[in-house]
Amino acid sequence: MLAGDAGFEDWRAQARVALGLDIPPHKIRFTVLDGDSLDLFSGRPLPADARPDRPLTVPARFKREATDAALHCEPDRFQFLYRLLWRLRDEPRLMAVATDKDVVRLQQLAQAVRRDLHKMKAFVRFRQRPDEAEERFVAWFEPAHHITPRAAEFFSRRFTGMTWSLFTPGKSAHWDRRALVFGKGVSRTDWDAIKDGNEDLWKIYYANIFNPARLMTKAMQAQMPKKYWKNLPEAAVIPELVKSAEARTKAMVAAAPSAPPLRHARLMDRRAPSATDRVGNEAPLPSLEKVRTEAAACRRCPLWSNATQTVFGEGPENAALMFVAEQPGDQEDLAGRPLVGPAGKLFDEMLSEAGIDRSACYVTNAVKHFKNEPRGKIRLHKTPGQQEMEACRSWLEHEIAVVNPRVIVALGATALRSLTGYRGTLSGVRGGVIQGMDGLAVLVTVHPAYLLRLRDKDKAVQERRSTISDFIKALEIAARANKDHDAPSLYGGRVTPANV
Repeated sequence: MLAGDAGFEDWRAQARVALGLDIPPHKIRFTVLDGDSLDLFSGRPLPADARPDRPLTVPARFKREATDAALHCEPDRFQFLYRLLWRLRDEPRLMAVATDKDVVRLQQLAQAVRRDLHKMKAFVRFRQRPDEAEERFVAWFEPAHHITPRAAEFFSRRFTGMTWSLFTPGKSAHWDRRALVFGKGVSRTDWDAIKDGNEDLWKIYYANIFNPARLMTKAMQAQMPKKYWKNLPEAAVIPELVKSAEARTKAMVAAAPSAPPLRHARLMDRRAPSATDRVGNEAPLPSLEKVRTEAAACRRCPLWSNATQTVFGEGPENAALMFVAEQPGDQEDLAGRPLVGPAGKLFDEMLSEAGIDRSACYVTNAVKHFKNEPRGKIRLHKTPGQQEMEACRSWLEHEIAVVNPRVIVALGATALRSLTGYRGTLSGVRGGVIQGMDGLAVLVTVHPAYLLRLRDKDKAVQERRSTISDFIKALEIAARANKDHDAPSLYGGRVTPANV
């Protein structure tokens, strides 16, 4: 004999006794009764001290599925669970047989309970009781299965600081911010007598956020079936919103676009114009010196607060070859010049071996301030994030627009991402040429700092050679495109267009 709201633990206690007495499924009946009928039960009770002769170990999946299936509304659910448990004594691998009818039914019962529990969590609406001095919230739901205690535990964790009551036809749950108390259910008539003035505001809010252009009625009803609508305040306005959706969509398309808010205009005024802003504008581009002066006062992201100064690019305004690194390092931040620290010295050496004259190239960074974390007397390097790259993008666009290089060399993943938006691994595109956001050719290679971090000497030598080869490839591309380009010579003396 089990109570109507009995769960898995109540059934398991009785099932253990039945197994101890070796009672087969066809000789025992689990009867589910409500509270008023318990004393009318005249069957033969099971002795509480009976235990199985041999311990029964069941798969974890059975316990997990049976815990949910025990909350199903089917009256014979406990009888079915005992039959399946009896079979597991002789068929320990039964739960692995996906085609077995009992296993399939167990899964169906459990899924139905979990689906009902999900809907209850999604569609319960608490309303405030206006007739009580203490702030108290109440809600109503009609679950298909015996899930109220399980759902109440969820709401007690979700709304710990609220005092609330959850009513259903079968059971009610009450939370006083300390403990859960369960009582009898209430009828729908009693619930309808509770009014909430805030529901009108909720309907207005729902009607205003409703987007008629994205209406998909079938998808909406699949997620929120009509049987739940009577418990949702917004359901009262859904039919009218659906009916008028087509007309509202046409009106939205025909309406003129709204002007951006004033806040947007103020932000755009503070933003330095980018190279793309000047498309079709006959006004000449500002000189690099003017842009450098503007960038010195940049406060678009918090990086300036821990940096010494803005480190702008350097090189001739008509350079055919541009190198873009990640950001300034500690020594670059102090000197105010890009690539002058240990990585910069290695960069100069590789340029020399590639036969490239640095003074004929334009060298800059994707991010103009040194992102670091102070640790005592040292400042640890930190990789710039998307926010910092976006804040510095217009400065980089200015440099590219003024210099108008024939090829850009991206030194590392951050520079590559800033120039092209590429988010994949660097190794997959290294040595290749990608079209940048501005349409220019971007040759991909590693940052010199990467070579300094390599502990394997053989690999370091190999990577250095590969980087020099990438530089020579960029030189060759720039030389081909440089025939009609009035720019300083790129060659340092050992490499000429003939022998590249």
